[in-house]
Amino acid sequence: MRECIEAHIRMEECYEGLSLTYGDNPELKKEVFEAVEATIKETGLKPEIFDNPDKEHPEREGIYLEFHEEAQRDAGDFFDRVLHKLNVVCPRND
Repeated sequence: MRECIEAHIRMEECYEGLSLTYGDNPELKKEVFEAVEATIKETGLKPEIFDNPDKEHPEREGIYLEFHEEAQRDAGDFFDRVLHKLNVVCPRND
C-alpha cells in the first residue's frame, strides 16, 4: 500500500495541471479530495478534475487537476494551497 502522495505539476502555454497519485491507499485518497474541496471553497476556483482509477495497477490511482488559460494565473496559488494542505513537496523537472 502506498504511504505517501506523489505530486507533479505540468505547465504549458495554455494550461497548468497538477497530478496527485495516492495509489491503493483510501486514507490518502480521502486526504487528497478533502484538500481539493477545501481549496475550491477558499478560492472559488474550480479546476477540471479527472479521476484516474486503475484496477489493473491500483498503485497508480490518482487525480489530475487542470486549469485552462482563463484561470492560469490563479492556478499556481490553487496548487500551492492544495500541496500545503497535503504537506507535499514537488520534485523539480528541469
